[in-house]
Amino acid sequence: MGRYIHNLISGGEGLYLDFKYCISDPQKIARTLSAFSNTAGGKLLIGVRDNGSLAGVRSDEEYYMIDSAARLQCDPEVSIRTRTHTINGKTILEVEVPKSSTIPVRARDEHGKWKAYFRQNDQNFMADKVILQVWRRSGKARGLLLRFEETENLLLNHLRGGSVITVGEFRNLAGINTRRAEKILSDFILCGLIKYEANEKGIFYRLSDNFETGS
Repeated sequence: MGRYIHNLISGGEGLYLDFKYCISDPQKIARTLSAFSNTAGGKLLIGVRDNGSLAGVRSDEEYYMIDSAARLQCDPEVSIRTRTHTINGKTILEVEVPKSSTIPVRARDEHGKWKAYFRQNDQNFMADKVILQVWRRSGKARGLLLRFEETENLLLNHLRGGSVITVGEFRNLAGINTRRAEKILSDFILCGLIKYEANEKGIFYRLSDNFETGS
């Protein structure tokens, strides 16, 4: 069993794995549960430091807080599965989070507002209105018809060559309102033409890897 945990840790944090030294706030852990649920599922290892060293779960209160985060701080509730592992006298709590069949899963913040998150590499990011539209419409995307007019072609021409764009930049470039900019971006994502990425500065959009610039 120790080898299993060590093998997980050796791969480092990433899209499917997150280390938590401890849980002191159910609302904070709910963000990670939301992000895993909305992306591809994943595992939390509680009692593991960021550098992969073992700290161990400090108290039974942490078990309560992870359960509280899943049941009370996420909407809809997240159905987690937990297992404990004892390694060198230290208890590691493994929390498995499935990808949700009902997206978005939102987490309640410190002000009581519900926000949805997604996972990219080893970080969680809050979804913007474009991503929320994509999630809501993803089951209805079949048969989506795009009309390539001046604004749509302006966006594609801007993105060719590896450029990226934010909602605000697209709105200003095309001289359109925010709502229309968000709608066009979500349409393009649903059709596989562009994709979204995030960093510490925010969310931006680029051409999909399989988009042929000559099309």
